[in-house]
Amino acid sequence: MPATRRLSPQPDDLRRAAEVLRAGGLVAMPTETVYGLAGDARNDRAVAAIFAAKGRPRFNPLIVHLAQVSQVTEFAQLTPLAERLAEAFWPGPLTMVLPFKGGLSPLVTAGLDTVAIRLPAHPVARALLTAFGGPLAAPSANPSGRISPVSAAHVLAGLDGRIDAVIDAGPCAVGLESTILDATGDRPVLLRAGGLAEEAITALGVGLDQRSDGAITAPGQLASHYAPRGRVRLEARTPRAGEVWVGFGPCPGAALTLSETGDTTEAAARLFHALHEADALAGPDGRIAFAPVPETGLGRAVNDRLRRAAAPR
Repeated sequence: MPATRRLSPQPDDLRRAAEVLRAGGLVAMPTETVYGLAGDARNDRAVAAIFAAKGRPRFNPLIVHLAQVSQVTEFAQLTPLAERLAEAFWPGPLTMVLPFKGGLSPLVTAGLDTVAIRLPAHPVARALLTAFGGPLAAPSANPSGRISPVSAAHVLAGLDGRIDAVIDAGPCAVGLESTILDATGDRPVLLRAGGLAEEAITALGVGLDQRSDGAITAPGQLASHYAPRGRVRLEARTPRAGEVWVGFGPCPGAALTLSETGDTTEAAARLFHALHEADALAGPDGRIAFAPVPETGLGRAVNDRLRRAAAPR
């Protein structure tokens, strides 16, 4: 495949991107969370190409992106709980796992009887989905297991020449993947912490359960994920010799920071930028240390990603 084409978010380029998708090609699109690698979720070849480009395990299901809530019932059952969550949080950084009805490539669901669905809030993603007119499977646009991309440059660093195009709409505002909830029952079950804080969910009065059986039922549940080339150490209040130290709050001497003011929302937006920057500073055999981040607000999602980045590979 030739070098990946860089497109703008202008209407003509979005129409070109939609044509690539209709032809079974792959386009990296911006969302408010991270850049996603989009392909027609109904097309077996396109979905297989997503797995191939990323080197993603076939047992790891994909998130399906749609433009409108009215499209959901074509592919999934919108449970009463899901309707309530959709009214509150869609479009936005929430993915819901719902009972699967059909109409998609079986590769999308990895053979499960559920499907993960999201309505992104990013105006460019929504414009592309509207121009395409159907469901797009779109995991993060990076090699599997590596740091998620929050800019077009990050996409090209990992996938140039392996996908058809990337739409460059600047950095992602949330900067962290979506929160994933199992909404098949009466109470939501948290499958992955993400860009929607748990406090916002529980404020609806619906309660929130935690998945504890370890089964892979949604994307982003692999133990080792979001990893830089070097090794990662957590809860580092001071750096060791040779480490690139990433601070949070007041950390004099830190090479990088997630948030100088100790803001977990800023830390979420900065996390993957910092991981990419620290990876470049540390080199392939280097070491990266992260200062403690509190388990409040989006700090839970930040720590989830850091634990997976630090996990044995």
